[in-house]
Amino acid sequence: MRIDILTCLPRLLDSFFAHSILQRAQQGGFVDVVVHDLREYTLDKHRRVDDYAFGGGAGMVMSIEPIARCIRTLQTERTYDEIIYVTPDGERFEQRTANRLSLAQNLIILCGHYKGVDERVRELFITKEISVGDYVLSGGELPAAVISDAIIRLLPGVLNDETSALTDSFQDDLLAPPVYTRPADFEGHSVPDILLSGHEAKINEWRFEKALERTKQRRPDLLS
Repeated sequence: MRIDILTCLPRLLDSFFAHSILQRAQQGGFVDVVVHDLREYTLDKHRRVDDYAFGGGAGMVMSIEPIARCIRTLQTERTYDEIIYVTPDGERFEQRTANRLSLAQNLIILCGHYKGVDERVRELFITKEISVGDYVLSGGELPAAVISDAIIRLLPGVLNDETSALTDSFQDDLLAPPVYTRPADFEGHSVPDILLSGHEAKINEWRFEKALERTKQRRPDLLS
């Protein structure tokens, strides 16, 4: 898989992809994450990627020209399954969306800034719009990183135990059950006996019951 991230602040993403699972995924050849500086695609001598909004009002708008040049350059090199724009008014990002996107070969993620992008970018280039929550951030870099993380960890071979991702919260519309590790007793608080029994079928049954119980208590909307 290849993920191209388009941003006017590429340094914000340097650290995120340089550690832990995401770093190992790239080093192992499971994914190629390429961050593009939109300022490299502007013809403005000051490398500006924004301008004032037609009609007035507060805030600047990201210009269409550098974005169009970047996307078209990338499209000459490969075919993209989706060109994603992260925006507060997009489709809410959920596990099922991550599952679908993890099957793609090539993705572009465009990070917005200021008051957003020129609407013609959305009309001409964007195939999917995603929101990571009902709030506004200073830019799209954090959402792009969140989306990438959720996708990459699902790729076969990325996690040491591939079944781990299958038992995460939101898979099968359930929250994950409680988990425990050593010591078995901490100041009188003990691990449930069933988890120490070695009886796999009963342990799986317990985990399902606890996952269902937690989901009913905390996210009953998932069961609907």
